Amino acid sequence: MFIRQLNYLVTLAREQHFARAAEVCNVSQPALSSAIRSLENELGLVIVQRGRRFLGFTEEGERVLGWARQTLATLEHMRQDASAARVRLSGTLRIGVIPTTLPVVSLLVASCRAEHAEIRFSLRSLSSTDILRQLDDFELDIGFTYLDREVQAGFAVSPLYRERYVLMSPAGSGEGACAGIDRWADLGGLQLCLLNASMQNRQVINAALRRAGVQPTVVAEADSLLTLLSSIQHVQVHSVLPHSLLGSVHGHGAFAATLLKPELTREIGLITRNAPVMPPLVSALWEAAQRLDLQGRFDALLSDT
Repeated sequence: MFIRQLNYLVTLAREQHFARAAEVCNVSQPALSSAIRSLENELGLVIVQRGRRFLGFTEEGERVLGWARQTLATLEHMRQDASAARVRLSGTLRIGVIPTTLPVVSLLVASCRAEHAEIRFSLRSLSSTDILRQLDDFELDIGFTYLDREVQAGFAVSPLYRERYVLMSPAGSGEGACAGIDRWADLGGLQLCLLNASMQNRQVINAALRRAGVQPTVVAEADSLLTLLSSIQHVQVHSVLPHSLLGSVHGHGAFAATLLKPELTREIGLITRNAPVMPPLVSALWEAAQRLDLQGRFDALLSDT
């Protein structure tokens, strides 16, 4: 059994197509197929369901795939340890990030790169559910997500800050329809643009509006924070967003922000798989994040609004 066979297998699972997997692995399709068949012969079982195209993995193949992912992740951690022994850390750190923290993750990356300039970062915008799944499947090294109780079970956790929710409005709207609005119960009269209903952030906002007895007027939905901000500015609608986002628009005259009451908070932080020893690249980002006072930084932005 060779590492390249395991790599072919994991790549095939990701690409779901023999030709694309072969292209990613820089080999011919027959070479990739032959390597996987050789692995099947060695293990004495069928791993891949085949037809005229890729049909998925057998039940036994899914178990082999899980071991392949774990083996490749362990090998990468061994390489990182060797890199750490040479003082300079190098390699790629794969980070899953929920959409509402995308503007924040660059602060963590910057802090980490200040100490370890040769680390590369692969940032993936994912739902909190997908982050947990990809951590379990060794497709991610670390997650930047909500720290709900069910999320924390079985993971190493590092809380970083509690996000607070603000009404984000077009500049100058304080003199109009939303003047004096600072409570969830008052949002029923506003036209809103919110993240789409599949996102956990939207589900949290929906719950807060239900508790306040509000039926919101949602005129637009999006899966992008950038789209929400653009809609506030150009469509002249309002949105409810985490106060951590204020750092991305601080000093921009197109927006006004008001902290909503009663306050709603969600804990945000890093999670990774539990292990006797934390992989070096994960440890580097973990320690870099601890050097940042994100709560103080974001709360200070509220005093400037």
